Amino acid sequence: MSNRRTRAEQRGRRGEALAVWSLRLTGWRVLARRARTPRGEVDIVARRGRVICFVEVKWRARAAERESAIDSYRLRRVAAAAEALAARYAKPGDDLRLDVLLLAPGRWPRRIVNAWQPGT
Repeated sequence: MSNRRTRAEQRGRRGEALAVWSLRLTGWRVLARRARTPRGEVDIVARRGRVICFVEVKWRARAAERESAIDSYRLRRVAAAAEALAARYAKPGDDLRLDVLLLAPGRWPRRIVNAWQPGT
């Protein structure tokens, strides 16, 4: 793995750790990190009450780059992985959603709640 790729991986893991703390501070219980399926990966699976949230975390070096970190292609991949994981984590009657957490140094995390709607 190249040095650039290694550094990106390290920053991504740091971003995920910050995301876990952000979720915990807002009442979420983290059920899994980097949950893998044949259809893709979900960075964080969390529960708060009757809601199971599949969270995609994006870390960018500059705050201005956060907004372009996620697009419909990436959301579709995460949604497919979340669909594959739903039976593992959800109980009957639970609500499911996919959120995106955008991170950059010196900024509060920006959370996009319910970022994926089927058909978008």
